[in-house]
Amino acid sequence: LTCFLCGADVAWAAGYGSRPMTDARDDAQRGIPYLVGAAFGFSLMSLLVKRAGRDLPVEMLVLARGVVTFVISAGLLRRHRLSPWGNDKKRLVLRGVLGTGGLACFFYAVTVLPLAEVTVIHYLNPVLTAVLAALLLREPIGLRLVTALVIAILGTVLVAQPPFLFGGASDLPLPGVLAALGGATFSAGAYVTVRRVTQTDHPLVVVFYFPLVAVPVLLPFALRAWIWPTPTGWLLLLGIGVVTQISQVLLTEGLARVPAGRGTAVGYVQIVFATLLGLLFFAEVPTATTIAGALLIVAATASLWVKAAPRS
Repeated sequence: LTCFLCGADVAWAAGYGSRPMTDARDDAQRGIPYLVGAAFGFSLMSLLVKRAGRDLPVEMLVLARGVVTFVISAGLLRRHRLSPWGNDKKRLVLRGVLGTGGLACFFYAVTVLPLAEVTVIHYLNPVLTAVLAALLLREPIGLRLVTALVIAILGTVLVAQPPFLFGGASDLPLPGVLAALGGATFSAGAYVTVRRVTQTDHPLVVVFYFPLVAVPVLLPFALRAWIWPTPTGWLLLLGIGVVTQISQVLLTEGLARVPAGRGTAVGYVQIVFATLLGLLFFAEVPTATTIAGALLIVAATASLWVKAAPRS
């Protein structure tokens, strides 16, 4: 495990701070595979959270993710002799606060809502991110990006097929809906903050600030709701932390190279990965509507790849 986390991807991330920031635009094409890898990891994380949430409170799930991230990040920072405190401390703390809020809301929503509804609501965050990036970072929102976002949203709705659009009598619990909306909003703020703070701080430092904020904030809540896990529960908690840590590093690296709105739109491919994982592990055969939605998402992601490709 330690060898994998200190392998090529993370070791390359450790050298990111020595590269001139002016090269970020040229690295956009190479940044997209990092975002695709992060999308796969977050799909796997959602499945683990859904399973663990049957037996354990959400406070423990978020805390476990924070503890594992703290241990791994601290080890990586020590290995590469990096100061954990960073330069832009205010934005780093803000990134930690937004990340903690977003993850707590998302984990709670996953445990009380069907994954389809959580997915649809959560994927409002690329639109929110693009708006925040335009307002705060002055990043342009071109026609290609807007078109890709619209196509990706349509594809997400087709894949998820939420009952409130496709029919169904069950009502969604309001706390879960509000949590999902809150998670999308917090995530958008966190993505934009990451985009700004990676101009002054190493990506591993940016990742480290999530557990630095999350663990002390969540510890008292987790202790109050504590349920002693079974051996399977411990494995699920460890898996959530490790998978999310890897995904977070990939996400941070990708967003350091790709503008925030375009970068988070690439994350729509997470729906494709979730569909494949459901087929492989739960024998969930995708419908024709799901396949059509997946194709739209792939098309949207491909259009962003073409946009990011350097001109010859």
